[in-house]
Amino acid sequence: MVGESEDVRLLHSRACLNVANLNKDFLVGIKVRVGARASGSMGHAPLDIALEVAEEAGLPVMCHLDWPPPSPIEVINRLREGNVLTHCFRPFPAAPARSDGRIREAILEARERGVIFDIGHGVGSFGFETAETMLNAGFLPDAISSDVHSLSIKGPAYDQLVTLSKFLHLGTSITDIIAASTTGPARAIRRPDLGTLSPGRIGDATILSIEKGEFIFTNSLGHTRSGEKKFTLKGIVLDGEMWG
Repeated sequence: MVGESEDVRLLHSRACLNVANLNKDFLVGIKVRVGARASGSMGHAPLDIALEVAEEAGLPVMCHLDWPPPSPIEVINRLREGNVLTHCFRPFPAAPARSDGRIREAILEARERGVIFDIGHGVGSFGFETAETMLNAGFLPDAISSDVHSLSIKGPAYDQLVTLSKFLHLGTSITDIIAASTTGPARAIRRPDLGTLSPGRIGDATILSIEKGEFIFTNSLGHTRSGEKKFTLKGIVLDGEMWG
């Protein structure tokens, strides 16, 4: 068994471009996974291939980085305006900040040139300490998303509301949390018509409330934090019609 990006024979740029061109009505970007687990000895080469395909297709790239190599710096320096770095608040060794609390220069430069930072909280991709360091430095994520799959749905990610609740516990304002769960992702996929309740836009909405109590939140390292508030779902509006 190898990571899906480790065998170059599985990385056919022309086939990927053909799929992108044939599905322009709903395809929003090119996703690539690199890291010791995903790309192995191929390093950052799959990202370079994805960037070439995305440029030809006129689409953004979303890049996953697990354990280095390649290093976070090698990855982030390749991303361009509108590209997305997901799992952006990982703990060491792929953390965006040093142990002394300073954000890495390459991360700051990437934000300056328009790279989008997405949480993508799954089973191994979110650390409380990293998040605190970044938030204390004023570096908010552009998008707060869950990465729910068979290994994370029973913890530590669970779902999107648990992920949002962790940021509530970390002191992020409700306004910033909601923006990073609506307009932020909409910008990442180049769909400004989504994520807003402006007149004439799609009539979709999620109705949330904040429940008070005693709640335990767990990060990807198994570290726990206790909180007194969490988001709960009260209803959903789809195309202007109320559900639930």
